[in-house]
Amino acid sequence: MPVNPPETMRQLRYDGAGGPEVIKLETAPVPRPGPGQVLIEVVAAGINRPDLMQRQGKYPPPKGATDVPGLEVSGRVVALGEGVDAPALGDEVCALVISGGYAEFAVAEAGQCLPKPKALSLTDAGGIPETFFTVYSNVIQRGRLAAGESFLVHGGSSGIGSTAIQIAKAQGAKVFATAGSAEKCRFCEELGADHAINYREADFAEEIARLTEGRGVDVILDMIGASYLQRNLASLAVEGRLVLIALMGGYKVDGLNITPVMLKRLTFTGATLRPRPKADKAEIAQGLARDVWPKLDAGEIRPVIHATFGFEEARKAHELMESSAHLGKILLLTGR
Repeated sequence: MPVNPPETMRQLRYDGAGGPEVIKLETAPVPRPGPGQVLIEVVAAGINRPDLMQRQGKYPPPKGATDVPGLEVSGRVVALGEGVDAPALGDEVCALVISGGYAEFAVAEAGQCLPKPKALSLTDAGGIPETFFTVYSNVIQRGRLAAGESFLVHGGSSGIGSTAIQIAKAQGAKVFATAGSAEKCRFCEELGADHAINYREADFAEEIARLTEGRGVDVILDMIGASYLQRNLASLAVEGRLVLIALMGGYKVDGLNITPVMLKRLTFTGATLRPRPKADKAEIAQGLARDVWPKLDAGEIRPVIHATFGFEEARKAHELMESSAHLGKILLLTGR
């Protein structure tokens, strides 16, 4: 750990909107933490779908935030802003950031930092924050998944999906997942899914009806959106909860029949994490520390790391995520 952060660092930015070719490596001043913030010397930064959307010009960072992409990092705390008591200088942490993760140094809110889990390397911890904050807040807090209930996640082999399977299973739920190949279905089941459905070979709503003897599931975590909405409603049990977190399958639905919402007393909700207030994210972090971190420390659950890339290979990392050929998380390594 440097005694003092350097004046400059390497970072990745987008030179306009477009494909992976717009990713540029550049030198920039090291940021300084403000009140309530810390500066992290980044070891690893996770790649997430919102990064790709930002690159395509569809998901700009919030007003006042840096346009450097990256929503999660792991590394060492090297500077403290005013009023910060924890984490301390030198602590190994992972953190949710509003932007700026694709850099050798990143500013994070102190309340959004969590200690590196004991069972994980500092590198692997870079694959935790975005997916674990998202899944915990939407499945446990918003979806209210309880022990003994049943749960379906779409895209079970993704970073979000692999996290959701493990957290739901640890919660004591029966877990179903959809995935796009036999290999991905096996991956989901190895992580703890009771049943994985290959959506390319079977209609997931029909399979859920068969597997639950017509009852349906209590909670669905959906990243697809419009194209799955009618079948999601059909797949929910009475008093079921549908939680929407992305719109990969579109955002407009023609001819939607909302009768199941009334007949089964369903709850249809959704959320995006990035624009939520700092206080909300700090509350999520506290819940994770209480409910999930002991399991990460013990090695009972973990982020699944598919591949790592250096900063010079960032375009290849984005190409891999766009191909959907990965199982779990993709990380960028700074080399620090």
